[in-house]
Order: sequence, then structure tokens, then C-alpha cells
Amino acid sequence: MTQTTITLTTYRNEREYPFCPGCGHGLILNALNHALIKLAVDPKRTVLVTDIGCHGLSDQYFVTHAFHGLHGRSIAYATGIKLVDPDLNVIVLIGDGGAGIGGAHLLNAARRNIGLTVLVFDNFNFGMTGGEHSVTTPTGGVTATTRFGNLERPLDICATVAVNGAGFVWRGTAYDKDLADVIVEAVQSQSFALLDIWELCTAYYVPNNKFSRNMLTTTREALGMAAGMISRAERPEYAHALRDAGAIQAGQPALRPDPLIPIFASTLDREFRLVIAGSAGGKVRSTAKIAGEAAVLSGLWATQEDSYPVTVKTGHSLSELIFSPQEILYTGIPRPDALVLVSEEGRRAAARYLAAMSAESWLFVTPEFADLETPARKLVFDFEAAGMRGARKQAALLMLSAALRRLRLFPIEACEEAIRRGQRGAIAEENLALLAQSAGVYVTCA
Repeated sequence: MTQTTITLTTYRNEREYPFCPGCGHGLILNALNHALIKLAVDPKRTVLVTDIGCHGLSDQYFVTHAFHGLHGRSIAYATGIKLVDPDLNVIVLIGDGGAGIGGAHLLNAARRNIGLTVLVFDNFNFGMTGGEHSVTTPTGGVTATTRFGNLERPLDICATVAVNGAGFVWRGTAYDKDLADVIVEAVQSQSFALLDIWELCTAYYVPNNKFSRNMLTTTREALGMAAGMISRAERPEYAHALRDAGAIQAGQPALRPDPLIPIFASTLDREFRLVIAGSAGGKVRSTAKIAGEAAVLSGLWATQEDSYPVTVKTGHSLSELIFSPQEILYTGIPRPDALVLVSEEGRRAAARYLAAMSAESWLFVTPEFADLETPARKLVFDFEAAGMRGARKQAALLMLSAALRRLRLFPIEACEEAIRRGQRGAIAEENLALLAQSAGVYVTCA
């Protein structure tokens, strides 16, 4: 089959731009068109990404692919497009308003050095919505929202992305004769390339400030912002680097398979619901995990659902465990078959479970909760009476181990195996010792 290569003489269609007379947007788009012609890119491999603002009307005037989205999110959309296909030419058109709204996207794209070419249509205000001030409005600038002059210092977009790792950073104006050549260089840099292009908004900023083309230069100088090439840095381009890293892992699981093969047996013939309630930082969740894995090693299905505050190390820590010989399709526990109370924080968090317990339920407590009123069968575990020093610090594992010995849901040896499989070194040895000590706990009925 014969293939024919066609060189485009323009990437524009025949439609006229809709911008205000004197607006700089058309100049920037013309420069972009000339740059695409010089680059001779495949329009089917080129994407213009825009968001809200007058500049957001631009993509419909080009014969490339286009993606238009929410205000300030164009860099986020472009990042996704580039990650899916790193070899695409992805060019972002964004205003100063969108750069401010999407500032986090801007910073993260720069530090990743993802291969986007970002053209900032910087006219110092929100031109589409009435001329409100933006993050780049010069100090003293009069806008619809700063009628007595802007009090803020404008954001130096170039310095911001440069210090965060952008590979190509340039500042100029829509009137610069070499703008098309700079865009060509930016696209060819295969890095995060940002061009902060200052221009005129003749609808609002120009009449409100008696602003002119010459004032683009004097304003920049007064603000102490550099022009021309601000920064060039040779760093790996993120999308390609990520693809290469992924290729190394292709076909391999994200985590090493480590199946729990049953090697013990359980006589449990129904679903059993157990709750352990203690304090954050008291190893409640890791203790519950040991029991859950022990159940699986005994041929049971098991689920674990944890509850704890955002402070992580203070407050309560509560784990719900369900063991069953059949698949577990609902993990809620309206009424536990057994409740292990380890601390006062745990008791408060487990109040609804306590209230729901019946005469057939089991309640395992320390001596401080011996007087709790409950219809459940209550056993008091007194580790200190059994001569176990430091028992309070290890109460979760001691309590649950002692409870499992009496419930006989599965062999206690399954807990030993779970510890050996999931823990290492001194921690495993300590927990195995605690598991053994739980056999000698002093138990009373209350």
C-alpha cells in the first residue's frame, strides 16, 4: 500500500477568531500556528488542551485534537493525556486566571517535569467574566474587584515553576517577533515547558489602567521580573520515565503473592462475630490481623474492619472480626458473639456493642471492668495477678489470645503460625512469648 506524506501549510481552519479588537490572543495563536508549521507535527498526534476563559475558545480554530474542560484544570487534563500516550504533542493553553485556580496542578506538573508545553495567555485579569483581578494583576492594577488598586504582589509564574523543576521557562509578550521560534524550542525540549506570554486585554485592563503595549515592559521591569529564557534544566521527562519504569514491571503483580494456605482445621460451623476494643497505639489492629490470618490458616473465611480516630495514636482503636466456614457477604456486626474490652477508650467506643449483647454472648474484660452490668457471659482476665509484668502495654494480644483459647474457634497454633509468617525478628519473638503467656492468665467469672 502506498503512503503519501502531506505537509500542512497551516494548522488553522478558515474561521475567524472571535476576540476583541486589539486583544493579544490572536497574536499568540498565530505564533502557535507558525510554530506547528515549522515543527511539521502530525495533527492526529497533537492535542490542544484548554479550559475556561477567552483563550478557551481557541482550540476550535485548529485542525488538531482538542480537549476543553473546567477552569484551572487544563494542566491536569493534559497530564492525563500525556501519561496515556507519552509520544503525543500536548500543548496547554491557559489564562492567568486558570493558572491561579489550578496552581497546584501547575506546581506538580513542573516538579514532575512532565512533557507539556504550556502557553499562559497572561493579560492580568479575568477577561471573560468582567475583568476581575487575578494572581498576576500588577500591584496597583485597577480591576472590577480592585477598584482602588491591587494591594497584592503578583505571582511570578516563571520563577515559581522554575524553582519547582520545570525544564523550560520563558517570559515575553504576544508582540515578540521570535514567539513562534520559542514555541518550537519549547515543544522540542521534551520537558515541562512554560511560556508566560504577557498581552493586552483591551476590554477591561487597558481602559481601566490606561495600559499600553509599551507598559508591558515597564511594568515587568518595575516588578523586577526577568524576560527571555528564565531557566533551562535537563531532567528526565516524567511520562516517558514512568512508561519505562512500568515496562520493567509489566506482567508482574504489584505485590508479591503470599497466599494463606490452610494447614489447620476448625470445627466452627457458623458465622462468629468478635470485636476487640482498646486504645489507639495499643496494637489492637495488628492483634486482630493475627487472629484473622489464623482463621484463614484454619480453613475459615475472615474479615477485619477497623475504626480509629484521625489522631491515630490517641483515642480508641476498635477492630471487628468475622469468622465463617462460608463466604462472608456482609461485614457489619450489629451484635457481637464476643467482645474483648482492653481499655476505657475501647469501652466507650464499644458502648453500642455492649448494649446489644445477649445471654449467649461472651464478654472478656480486665479487672477494671469486672462490675460492668451485662447479660453476657463475662470472664475477667487478671494478668497482673498471674505475675505478668508489663501486661497493660501488651493487653490487646494477651486478652485476645486468652479469649481465643476459651472460645476454641480454631487452634491457637494457627495464631503462632500467623505471627511467624507476618512478623520478623524481635517483634515476632515477643508476640510468640505473649501468646504462650496467655495460657496462664488468671480467670474469674463475674
